[in-house]
Amino acid sequence: MSETTAQRADLRNVAIVAHVDHGKTTIVDAMLQQTHAFSSHGEVEERVMDSGDLEREKGITILAKNTTVFYDGPSANGETITINVIDTPGHADFGGEVERGLSMVDGVVLLVDASEGPLPQTRFVLRKALEAKLPVILVVNKVDRPDARIEEVVSDTMDLLLGLASDISEDYPEMDLDAVLDVPVVYASGKAGRASTEQPGNGELPENEDLEPLFKTIIEHIPAPSYEEGGVLQAHVTNLDASPFLGRLALLRIFNGTLKKGQTVAWARQDGQLKNVRISELLATKGLDRVPAEQAGPGEIVAVAGIEDITIGETLTDPDNPQPLPLITVDDPAISMTIGINTSPLAGRVKGAKVTARQVKDRLDKELIGNVSLKVLPTQRPDAWEVQGRGELALAILVEQMRREGFEITAGKPQVVTKTVDGKVHEPYEHMTIDAPDEFLGAITQLMAGRKGRMEGMVNHGTGWVRMEFKVPSRGLIGFRTRFLTETRGAGIASSYSDGYEPWAGDIEYRTNGSLIADRAGVVTPFAMINLQERGSFFVEPTSEVYEGMIVGENSRADDMDVNITKEKKLTNMRSSTSDSFEHLTPPRKLTLEECLEFAREDECVEVTPEAIRIRKLVLEANDRVKAARQRARA
Repeated sequence: MSETTAQRADLRNVAIVAHVDHGKTTIVDAMLQQTHAFSSHGEVEERVMDSGDLEREKGITILAKNTTVFYDGPSANGETITINVIDTPGHADFGGEVERGLSMVDGVVLLVDASEGPLPQTRFVLRKALEAKLPVILVVNKVDRPDARIEEVVSDTMDLLLGLASDISEDYPEMDLDAVLDVPVVYASGKAGRASTEQPGNGELPENEDLEPLFKTIIEHIPAPSYEEGGVLQAHVTNLDASPFLGRLALLRIFNGTLKKGQTVAWARQDGQLKNVRISELLATKGLDRVPAEQAGPGEIVAVAGIEDITIGETLTDPDNPQPLPLITVDDPAISMTIGINTSPLAGRVKGAKVTARQVKDRLDKELIGNVSLKVLPTQRPDAWEVQGRGELALAILVEQMRREGFEITAGKPQVVTKTVDGKVHEPYEHMTIDAPDEFLGAITQLMAGRKGRMEGMVNHGTGWVRMEFKVPSRGLIGFRTRFLTETRGAGIASSYSDGYEPWAGDIEYRTNGSLIADRAGVVTPFAMINLQERGSFFVEPTSEVYEGMIVGENSRADDMDVNITKEKKLTNMRSSTSDSFEHLTPPRKLTLEECLEFAREDECVEVTPEAIRIRKLVLEANDRVKAARQRARA
């Protein structure tokens, strides 16, 4: 049978990509609302696509998710067009999610903030889209911001497109640069649910009352999925989910052929083996819900149940004529962290906590199934593993999720993953963009210089804010965020993307202050804290339980100091005319998990339990620490 290429005119697959906090999830909300995806009596929350607790708390998208919009407006010409929308994370630490999302779609909607303009993650996701040869629609979002500068933002984005296209054209000589730059522009306000192809004034809402111009642009500029008529079944696994009733669900993009409920298909595994399996359940997406379906055709994104060990990147194909698709490739990890069981004296105090090495290893293996950008490697210890990921935030999110699931673990300080090139050690570098009020220019430059950052550009928009670009070792950004927010009094915005490997930059001083270390086990007393508070700031509060080697605060000097924070006041039979007044006690600093990981030095680690997060020395006894320090100095 001759195979000819055909198209599904009733279908569009599109990913929405943007820098973090530029409004992707909000605009997806508006698309769902205006196509009546929610029932009239249903309670609808804001940012419905951010379904995870951590996503809601942090206000960022962590996992790529898909939803389906059924559009039957004026541009559909009396038909109903199904638009599969993939909401991707805007943070480069979750780059594996972006690469996976782009493998499912035929085009990209690039969202750019009308005030901030294109930022590092914009560059990161746009580069991935161009490498995949996907057409781009530019949406300038938040045009109603009072500080909007729409024309400059469109110009900056076009410059970015041109620069990226010329970079990539060396690797892809067949790329059509004119087609890349022929990008339609839509002006929108996701929060107001309005869009227009006519540029509004800065700070004004788009003239159109709804998102109709955006839907029209998607239908006209995103190509319909193409397939081979009579081609054999090819369905790529791009995501995983789980159902309490059906077990593991594999999300598939069908490239060719038809998939039916109850069908027997060949499962092409990563190791090259083929195995015949039966599709026990087929689910299509409708709005935010999955509904049973009997069959699905080319271009559709569906979920299937019945294959227990299936993983991302594998293919379902025809048993008689198997034609597997290539595996999904992702960038290599840049940051690593040692995760092991909790070995502190307070381990096992939380009732029902998961404390064994087997439980921790099983949980890390489970994370590998759905997270393609993560690697887990063995260490010299049988109860600890090296976990490699894209960035500090991605690893901190994993540790936080494990804590919420009831695990007790020890997390080491994040380190960089190095490579040896021509006999020399190379480390990952990042391209960093910083926006801050110009009064902090000197402080930021000094901070970046201490972390081996090189300034590569600076622009002053004349609005009192300055934009600086640096090339800095990834090592230098570990623990950078807290210092940066302190130096800029919370006003600065910093973001970065991976920029290859360069030779090792030398020693970087992360922290100028030492630690206050408890020298014995016991309970913290207010009397001891009042006497010690001139020495530094505390992380613990009165009545907290401590142990020897636990870090209870930050020293005001550079070296570590052992302190007795459990000291009690000696009682006498004399009445004191000046009784203790505890109102002069400075409140302790409450560190989040990310701040604890940033604070820890190489010889320190973070103890994470469902009820508490503590920083401690790797070696708890003071005498053993002195011996270990001497050995390191000799080495």
